[in-house]
Amino acid sequence: MSSKTRAALAAGVLAVALGLGATAQASAGSPRTVSGSPADNITRIADFYGAYIDAESDPDTGSHLATALRAYYIDPTYLKKLTAWENREHADGVLRAQNTPLKWKVTDNGTANYTEAVITFTWGSNSSTKVVVDMNRRTHKIIHIGTTGLGGK
Repeated sequence: MSSKTRAALAAGVLAVALGLGATAQASAGSPRTVSGSPADNITRIADFYGAYIDAESDPDTGSHLATALRAYYIDPTYLKKLTAWENREHADGVLRAQNTPLKWKVTDNGTANYTEAVITFTWGSNSSTKVVVDMNRRTHKIIHIGTTGLGGK
């Protein structure tokens, strides 16, 4: 290998190393911010799913906390329907699955009469599924979870 080739290769390696270092440093130096409001239903839905998935991921105390979260965030009438769905389908009705996702994302789906959000779950195989969650604007309680929203029944 000639000295010119070695110099070009070394310069290329240095440029890549500096570029990667700058990228890692920039992302490490940028703090993330999450904000919300208890009066905002999208925030409430995101809070519920974040806490619920955390609870379901904890083998020691998760089921007790998940039950309490359901009682707080889900309308009692709908909770009965959700429990019936779970008994029939042998799956978690909040997640519409038998296991817990690795990631979740909440997206406002916009409706006039109630708040509707699409929840995207990412699973271990990098596959994803979606559920639609509807929340009463006045009571701030979840009134429906399914593959389509209340308007799509």
